[in-house]
Amino acid sequence: MPATPPTPAPTRLRQPQAIDDMLLFRLSRLLAVGGAAVVRLCEGRYGITRREWAVLSLLWQQQGLGPSELADRVQLDRARTSKALGQLLAKQLVRREPRPGDHRRALLWLTPAGEALVSELMPQVRQLNEQLLQVLSTAEVDALDQSLARLQQQALALNQAQEPGSPKADRRLGRRRV
Repeated sequence: MPATPPTPAPTRLRQPQAIDDMLLFRLSRLLAVGGAAVVRLCEGRYGITRREWAVLSLLWQQQGLGPSELADRVQLDRARTSKALGQLLAKQLVRREPRPGDHRRALLWLTPAGEALVSELMPQVRQLNEQLLQVLSTAEVDALDQSLARLQQQALALNQAQEPGSPKADRRLGRRRV
C-alpha cells in the first residue's frame, strides 16, 4: 500500500494568529512599501498624486470614459475620483467634453500634455514593477497573477453577498452606525 503524503501544515494566511498574518494587511503593507517608489516618482518628478496617476493611466488605456465609469475602474469612491479629476483638469492634463445628446454628463479625455506625461512616466513605472517582481520566477509570477484575479473575484462576490441595509462604519466615532 503506497504511503500517503503528509498533510501540509496550515499557512499563516489560512490560520492567522495576528494581524501580520492576514492577507489584506500584508497586501496593504506591500502596497505601502512597494508603492512608495511610484509615489516619489509621481509626486517628486511629475507633481501628480498616485490617485491622479491611476486616473491618467486608465484614461490613457481607454479615452472617453465618464466620471462614474472611471471611478469604478480605478476603484475609488466618486468623491475622491472627482477631486483627482478636478486637480487634473486644473493642471490641464485632462479635458471634459459633454456627452452627445446629454450636456449634463461629460466624457473625459487626456490632453496632449496628459498623453505626453503618461508616455514618459509609464516606462518608469513598468521598470519599478519589473524590479519588484524580479525576486519571483516566471511560474511564480504567473501563479500570482492567477491568484490575484481569483482573489479579486472572491472579494467582489463577498461584497455583493453582504446584506443590504447591514450597518456601515462611522470612522469618526470608531464604531458602527445604528
